[in-house]
Amino acid sequence: MAETLPPSVDQFRARYPGIWDAFAALAGKCHDQGGPLDERNRRLVKLAIAVGAAHEGAVHSATRRALEAGLAAEDLYHVAVLAITTIGWPGANAAMTWIRDVAEGRDEATGIDETDI
Repeated sequence: MAETLPPSVDQFRARYPGIWDAFAALAGKCHDQGGPLDERNRRLVKLAIAVGAAHEGAVHSATRRALEAGLAAEDLYHVAVLAITTIGWPGANAAMTWIRDVAEGRDEATGIDETDI
């Protein structure tokens, strides 16, 4: 299944395909480099990093990828709950809404309501 990306990312990819391809290759190498973390834990770590960095698009992406890898929405919400005492209530609550965007079928980054597809 092809990943639906936000329009700004599609525009970047179209304008700088070589950079996009190199970035995508690096992302794949980092994810699959053979470290001790299994797929589930890698997905949770990626989500936690995105939450801590307060990057909405990255939280959306990490949530999509985690769900595709078979993680439950409750696993992802737990990441946001754990963030409360580290990044504070406002940041953790924002992350919760970003996870919900994807987990409940409404991805604000792409503007796609997946329940209508």
